Amino acid sequence: MPDGRPLRVAAIGDVHATPSAPGRWRETFAEISQRADILCLCGDLTNHGTVEEAQALAEDLRSCTVPVLAVLGNHDHHEGKAADVQRIACEAGVKFLEDEVHTHDGVGFAGVKGFCGGFDGRMLDAFGEQAVKAFVQETLNEVLRLEHALKSLDTDRTVVVLHYAPVAATVAGEPESIFPFLGSSRLAEAIDRYPTVRAVFHGHAHHGTYEGATTRGIPVFNTAAQIAKPDGKPYALLEV
Repeated sequence: MPDGRPLRVAAIGDVHATPSAPGRWRETFAEISQRADILCLCGDLTNHGTVEEAQALAEDLRSCTVPVLAVLGNHDHHEGKAADVQRIACEAGVKFLEDEVHTHDGVGFAGVKGFCGGFDGRMLDAFGEQAVKAFVQETLNEVLRLEHALKSLDTDRTVVVLHYAPVAATVAGEPESIFPFLGSSRLAEAIDRYPTVRAVFHGHAHHGTYEGATTRGIPVFNTAAQIAKPDGKPYALLEV
């Protein structure tokens, strides 16, 4: 911040809003507004990506009085109505990082959904069938979008918001057989090229681990609502 004080950032992923559970997140968003300066939603805003689910989320967000930034998750794309989900959330005041970067009180925010591919020495290569090459290219496209966003920020403190995990440490607890579908180290490789990044938030791995780090030591937090946090809340709260 301009006066040097830290920014209080709350982050939560995988709220999976649905009209069958109206008001489920209303009190949580109100509480976040009292404890944080800004809220990051780390994908899977809805359960199946329907208009009705997006409207349920928008209704709950009425209780949130701090700025809200977001990226979409895989569930938000399921019904092929991701644009509608995003539009309804935007009408409720959400700003999507997949479209542009954001700066709040001197802290930069960049984000993308991310994609799959595996971690460390077990990443899938673009070799063989066209379907495999297309799969890997989807990850590379997300990495390029993230790099472009990070490069465009001119702040000395940056937060990255993802849905898919950039490191294996925060998906530990999930079956190892599905690790390749929970994220990709290619995201972390891009993040590590930017020394201003202070923290990375993601979701997606409901049975993963709360905290990890990139190779360069940047803290990574799995903020899926289903993950146990240090203070027992469904969201993470960090000073940046």
